[in-house]
Amino acid sequence: MKKYLWTSLLFIFTSFLLWGCNEDEQNQEKLSDEELMETVQKQTFKYFWDYGHPLAGLARERSNGNDDIVTTGGSGFGIMAIIVGIERGYITREEGTKRLIQIYEFLNKSDQFHGAFPHWYDGSTGKAFSFSKKDNGGDLVETAFLVQGIITSRNYFNQNNEEEKELRKLATSLWEGVDWDWYRNGTENLYWHWSPNYDFQMNMPLYGFNETQIVYLLAAASPTHQIDPSIYKSCWENGTDRYQLSLEKDSAKPLFWAHYSYIGLDPKFKDGNSEKSYFQLMKERTLENRLWCINQKDKYPNYGEKEWGLTASDDPFRGYMAHEPTTNLDNGTISPTAALSSIVYTPKESLEVMRHLYETKPKLWGEYGFKDAYNLSNNDWYAESYLAIDQGPIITMIENYRTGLLWKYFMMDEDIKTGIQRLNWTFEQ
Repeated sequence: MKKYLWTSLLFIFTSFLLWGCNEDEQNQEKLSDEELMETVQKQTFKYFWDYGHPLAGLARERSNGNDDIVTTGGSGFGIMAIIVGIERGYITREEGTKRLIQIYEFLNKSDQFHGAFPHWYDGSTGKAFSFSKKDNGGDLVETAFLVQGIITSRNYFNQNNEEEKELRKLATSLWEGVDWDWYRNGTENLYWHWSPNYDFQMNMPLYGFNETQIVYLLAAASPTHQIDPSIYKSCWENGTDRYQLSLEKDSAKPLFWAHYSYIGLDPKFKDGNSEKSYFQLMKERTLENRLWCINQKDKYPNYGEKEWGLTASDDPFRGYMAHEPTTNLDNGTISPTAALSSIVYTPKESLEVMRHLYETKPKLWGEYGFKDAYNLSNNDWYAESYLAIDQGPIITMIENYRTGLLWKYFMMDEDIKTGIQRLNWTFEQ
C-alpha cells in the first residue's frame, strides 16, 4: 500500500514538473510582434534569394512548376525584397549589388517589346515565355511592377563605388528604355499588351480601379517616353463606371489590388477624383474583405477575426483563382498574403492573422515562409506552393509598416517626383 502511495505521489510530482517545463518551453517560443514579423520576413526572403534562377537571377514564378519560368512582376517585388534583406542583415550589401547587376544584365540582353518586358521569361534563354497564346510580347503592367523595383534600387544603391555606379547605370537604362507612349496605340488609353505576332489584339485598356495605377505614374514620369497626364483621367478615372463603384462601400475586390501598386508608391495621396487618400480607401477595402470573411463563418467555420483574406492565389478546385468577397468568388480559400500584405493598412488585424497562422497552422509554414493558400472546407487542403507575386508583397509591405524603407527610396526619385507633379497628386502630411 505504501509502495503504491509513493509511486502515485512520484507520478503526480513528475507530471507537474513536466507540465511546468512544457509551459516554459511554450512561453519561450512565444514571439513578440517584432520577432514574429522578423521571422516571417527572413523566411520569406529565402524565396527570392535561395530560390532565384541561377542564370537570370530573377524570381521563379512558382515553386511547383517549370523551374525555368521566371516572372517579371514578381521579380520587381523580389528586387525590393533583396533591399530589405540587406537592411535586415540577411545578406551583405555587396551580395545584393552583385545579384541585381546579374538581373539587370540578363534583362538588357533578353527579349523586350518596345522596351517593355513580357509577363514571363525562360530564365535560361532570355526568350519570352508565353503567358497565353496572344500574350507573348510586352506586358505593360508586369513591366511596371518590375520597374517599380528597379527605380527603388537605383536610389537605394547610392554609394560611389564601381559596382553601385554600374548598377545605377543599368537600372536607368532599363527604366528609360520602356516606351510607355507606344502602348497607347494612338488612342487616349494605355493598353496592357502588345505582341509582335498579334499586335494589340488582347485589347485590354487599363481602366481603373484595379492593380494598375502604378503604370500611369511611371508613364507620366518617364523622361524618355512620357504620356500626357490627361490620359490618366480619360482612361483610369473616367474610362468606366467600375472605377467609381470600386471605391464605394461593399465593393471590396481581391486584396492584391491594395498591394501591387503601393509597394514603392506610398498610397497616402489623393488624385483629382478621390475625396479620401488611397491609403484610406485601401484600408476600407481591406476591412470590408475582413468583415465579409467574418460574416461567412456559418458557411466556413474557420473564417473569423483570425482567419480572413481573399485574393488571387492557388486554389484546390480551379488551380489558380482570384478570390474576392462575393458569393461566386469565395469558395473557402484563404491566402496568407491577403491579410499579411495589408499590414500597412490594418496592423492590428493583420498581426492577429500572422500570429494565428504561425502558431496554429504548422502545415502552412515551410521553407519559404507561409505557403500560398489553404482551404479547410475541402478536406483540410493546404497548398504546397509558393508564388513570387504572393511572397513578394508579404516581406515588402511588412517592411513598409516597420520602417517605410521602400516607400522612402521609390518616392525620393526625381523622375517619380516629376510624374506626381504632372498628375497633380497631393500627399497627406
